[in-house]
Amino acid sequence: MTADRPPLRIAMHPADNVAIVANDGGLPAGTVFPDGLVLVDKVPQAHKVALEDIAEGGAVRRYDVVIGYALKPIPRGSWVHERLLRMPEARSLEGLPIATVRPESPPPLEGYTFEGYRNADGSVGTRNILAITQTVQCVAGVTDFAVQRIKAELLPRYPNVDDVVALEHSYGCGVAIDAPDAAVPIRTLRNISLNPNFGGEVMVVSLGCEKLQPERLLPPGSIPLVDERNAYVRASEEAKLDVVCLQDEAHVGFMSMVESILRQAEVHLARLNARRRETVPASELVVGVQCGGSDAFSGVTANPAVGFCTDLLVRAGATVMFSEVTEVRDGIDQLTARAATPEVAQAMIDQMAWYDAYLQRGQVDRSANTTPGNKKGGLSNIVEKAMGSIVKSGSAPISGVVAPGEKARQKGLLYAATPASDFICGTLQLAAGMNLHVFTTGRGTPYGLAEAPVIKVATRSDLARRWHDLMDVNAGRIADGEASIEDMGWELFRLMLDVASGRRKTWAEQWKLHNQLVLFNPAPVT
Repeated sequence: MTADRPPLRIAMHPADNVAIVANDGGLPAGTVFPDGLVLVDKVPQAHKVALEDIAEGGAVRRYDVVIGYALKPIPRGSWVHERLLRMPEARSLEGLPIATVRPESPPPLEGYTFEGYRNADGSVGTRNILAITQTVQCVAGVTDFAVQRIKAELLPRYPNVDDVVALEHSYGCGVAIDAPDAAVPIRTLRNISLNPNFGGEVMVVSLGCEKLQPERLLPPGSIPLVDERNAYVRASEEAKLDVVCLQDEAHVGFMSMVESILRQAEVHLARLNARRRETVPASELVVGVQCGGSDAFSGVTANPAVGFCTDLLVRAGATVMFSEVTEVRDGIDQLTARAATPEVAQAMIDQMAWYDAYLQRGQVDRSANTTPGNKKGGLSNIVEKAMGSIVKSGSAPISGVVAPGEKARQKGLLYAATPASDFICGTLQLAAGMNLHVFTTGRGTPYGLAEAPVIKVATRSDLARRWHDLMDVNAGRIADGEASIEDMGWELFRLMLDVASGRRKTWAEQWKLHNQLVLFNPAPVT
């Protein structure tokens, strides 16, 4: 408690019997709230305080959801943390509400635009990047050396090209490439190579002897040449894939390999450099929303603001993907109820069931999700974390489901089934066609992607102040009483249009912070 701020707690629903402490630094034992509640314990910021006596075995409610059962009596005013709670069982996938929520459709949000790069297949990029696809990890060192030379020697001659990135990954060989689940990493890399921010320019570096041969990664017909909005679509069945093979006999020495990569890169750079931004409707945005380093404020400030913005984007005709299976699993009943059709609800159930089985094979369950940082930030378990995570999806009907590695093929609010790992989730959202990323964090992370701009939203003002040159938006102003959820949602919406247009760079872009791609490979490694 500070001299200029009285003790403050936030409850998410009138039926809740816990609330979180909002004051920076938490509150000491003996603190008296205006309604007479006295803290029995010192309670850190973002952690829960009991609003009433809770008996042993009694339900602890937050978001009007049971997040746990008391392992012993919890007196009113006590600090409620994970060691006091038994986690509820996961919601059964049987008997769920199916497409029962029918919200009144808000009016379309018209007239909002951004400046983007229109591609031949009809998609739109927010950046103009040369991406060099790698078939196997073996070529990563050579490709990285070449990319550094491209940036130093070639890129200055092509000012309209934003960047050159190598799509490095750990897949391609030493794997059971014919196993059924191998389709996931293969299609992920294929669809990332075709991301809208790469302008349809596909360039591949191969070793030569790897299991994932270029023709398997990008078979004839996989690279579209014309606008998919037209009735007739002709694929590049006759086009030769641009591949630099390091084991080619023409390569004598390391530098000959590098020169081959530079020579081919210049062809693509020249075409990309001829492209110009044009005014396009906001409906061309494909936004991936994600949270990482979450805390108990995530579901109070940043994620609700993102959820409000999600509704704005859907009203504008855009595509928004929310993800992270284990971070929505405990709210599956909320999601199936919001499905636009029974088929969409069943697709979500199928993805949850597949992931339940995947975790079971590893002899774990969804409880393996939470991190020490989550718990230090006040989240007792995955149930509580999931309730705060789901609100990023807003209130719009869920119009489709994207399986891991697949491309999103419709607009509206989509559930993209991904693991909750920041890096795997971001990678799969890129494969789905994401051209702009929104990432909320409470504990703080310098996360970024080279392939798409990442707007980072802080849940707390203290984090935003300390990481002032890493956080793009301070949603902590909601808890401070300085802004409403609606205010922050609109602020984020307008920032997204500016970032998508290239008028603003995110902090991650300014510092050139980016994480490697991490392919989700549920198949065996040999």
